[in-house]
Amino acid sequence: MNQHFARALRAFGDQDYAAAAALARQAAQEQPASLVYPAAAAYLERVLAAGKAGVYVTGAAFAAFIRDGGNLPLYACASAALRNVYASYRRVGILDIGVGDGMALVPALTPQVVRVDMVEPSAPMLAQARAALEARGIAHSAFHGTIQQFTDEGGRWELAQATFSLQSLAPVERRIMLAWLRGHCARLLLAEFDVPNLGEHYAPDRMAHFTARYEQGLAEYAGDGGLVAQGFLMPVFFGYFDRSAARTNYEQPIAAWESDLRAAGFALIERRPIYDYWWAPAYLLDAR
Repeated sequence: MNQHFARALRAFGDQDYAAAAALARQAAQEQPASLVYPAAAAYLERVLAAGKAGVYVTGAAFAAFIRDGGNLPLYACASAALRNVYASYRRVGILDIGVGDGMALVPALTPQVVRVDMVEPSAPMLAQARAALEARGIAHSAFHGTIQQFTDEGGRWELAQATFSLQSLAPVERRIMLAWLRGHCARLLLAEFDVPNLGEHYAPDRMAHFTARYEQGLAEYAGDGGLVAQGFLMPVFFGYFDRSAARTNYEQPIAAWESDLRAAGFALIERRPIYDYWWAPAYLLDAR
């Protein structure tokens, strides 16, 4: 990994954005074949001019990200894994936590699914998921809010699922929610990434790993004029090295997810690979 870029990440963490931008430009000049270094330099110039961008700075950038690149086979494989589970039931009702716009849920639906209860904090995404279920004539409910808020609603389900959504909960809160789910569902399907624990913010292995992974991710969106890079991927990337802002996700190794599920009271946990995504391999954990 370029040492000027390592210094740029540390400068960013210290909120010295001018130094971070200059160091990123130097890294880009020294290694012109890199995709990360010039994208980072461009993003840091914007930070200097207008402040840090949010992870979901534009709806267009996130929409372009999620509907292209490796996300297409990732979600196709996730839906196929869910579909196989649904098909094993005679009739089943589902609780989907963090359903988004239904990208994983809707293609997975089988005739065995008779009802879906959805939880989603984004109103526009929830409206899309709801419209898709209405078009299919599937009974459903839609809760606009977080899973923490939803727990006041009560209820019990044969099957609950969360596809890449529980990583947004801090570890303590997540363990509380998993324990709640253990008491309210017979079976939980959890799709998550196997993200290694690489130490503190600026550990050399951590910086090198994240940079190498984002080289792969940026390559998948190289032809969009920087929409995804500047509108989504770079804000996410720098969020991993930002000590001044609250984290937006708390990813962890799959073995740690399994440990959390066991601690919540799930006795039987099966691990199935979903897709070898550019960020990290994705797995489906089937817990009962």
